[in-house]
Amino acid sequence: MSEKIATRAAYGEALVALAEEYPELVVLDADLSGSTMTKGFAKAHPDRFFNIGIAEANMTGIAAGLAACGKKPFTNTFAMFAAGRAFEQVRNSIAYPRLNVKVVGSHGGLSVGEDGATHQCIEDYAIMRAIPNMMVLSPCDGPEMRLAVKALLDYDGPAYLRLGRLAVESVTDSIPGYSFRLGKGAVLRDGADATVIATGMMVQMALQAARTLADEGVSVRVVDMHTIKPLDYQLVLKAALETRCIVTAEEHTVIGGLGSAVAEFLAEHCPVPVLRHGVHDEFGRSGKAQAVLEAYGLTPAGIADQVRQALKRKP
Repeated sequence: MSEKIATRAAYGEALVALAEEYPELVVLDADLSGSTMTKGFAKAHPDRFFNIGIAEANMTGIAAGLAACGKKPFTNTFAMFAAGRAFEQVRNSIAYPRLNVKVVGSHGGLSVGEDGATHQCIEDYAIMRAIPNMMVLSPCDGPEMRLAVKALLDYDGPAYLRLGRLAVESVTDSIPGYSFRLGKGAVLRDGADATVIATGMMVQMALQAARTLADEGVSVRVVDMHTIKPLDYQLVLKAALETRCIVTAEEHTVIGGLGSAVAEFLAEHCPVPVLRHGVHDEFGRSGKAQAVLEAYGLTPAGIADQVRQALKRKP
């Protein structure tokens, strides 16, 4: 049976596992280490962990200074505060001078559940994607998250990493030939009739939708686009040319995120039908995580419906 683990938990494990290999790694947290899962690193390496308190802007500025001194800082808080409250410091103190800081936003998307709209950050991809020099990542499962953390430690530059609250099924470790590279998506399932390009926990839902549609005789390709910026343009173009219609799936507003990135590129290079599946210009709401996701159609059935609509628009 495949592992089921929240990406935030896998992230916390990866920090501890990689600490000895990367002595320059330092971790900063805005008083949320029990939620962001940096508590393990804090216990194992108290001299390299800094609880800044509920002061996200200060944390970001401190991280910039540490990076300027040769450290590899990872800042940690909820996505709403990482991308929202500390935006100006992320933009001007980290991205503008292209400092080697990794901004980590946990509890991204609607699946925060009961915390409600104020904490359901569905704009973080868009905000971070708009900042020059900023890489944007949203791994889909535990194995991919562990690989992403190591890759980011080897990458010299600013990046935003989204973590999820819910435990999710591990899928990438069972895909033959799967490999992780920053800026390169991964085809988890091949198909000829349509392509679903998904990120984060929507990847597992896309795979489920593809299995449902296979029973209807529809062959769906599923792309795990863990790196939203820089987008893997070559892989997107290949999918558009070969399947002639695209559905994007993200736990995020359809404005400015993965769907926008794919649609913007294809509008200029290979116009095919693109349906963006996500949150449509509205805030989230409080409730059990699964119920909230269902209310917004962020389910395997919702993705399957979008594929059916896309097929009707194929040239």
